[in-house]
Amino acid sequence: MAKQDAKPEDSGKETATPAEAAPAAPKRPEIKFDDSNVIASYANFCRVTGTPEELIIDFGLNNQPMGIPTEAIPIAQRIIVNFFTAKRLLGALNMSIQRHEAAFGVLETDVQKRVQPSARQMAAPSS
Repeated sequence: MAKQDAKPEDSGKETATPAEAAPAAPKRPEIKFDDSNVIASYANFCRVTGTPEELIIDFGLNNQPMGIPTEAIPIAQRIIVNFFTAKRLLGALNMSIQRHEAAFGVLETDVQKRVQPSARQMAAPSS
């Protein structure tokens, strides 16, 4: 193929950038919501159960986070979703966790592994 040289008379013309040349992507509609009546609660425990059609997620506050709780964990919220919504939730949570870990480091979900380093430091004598 022959190489085409730029002609001097073309130098004053503006050329379209690739973004301008491509057809504009359709705008996604903005989803509006009203969270003025939302009730927020904290949970450090969740249990996931379900049926063939739905996923049931219970949230509660475990007052005994170390070991096996001896008292019942009060469930404060129960969310029931279909599996399509659950998969979208999984993707959104995964993306949020990845961003957090990229900024702050890997989250260790095993409590024993998180506690041991500080416990070792306390047990070791100072020099």
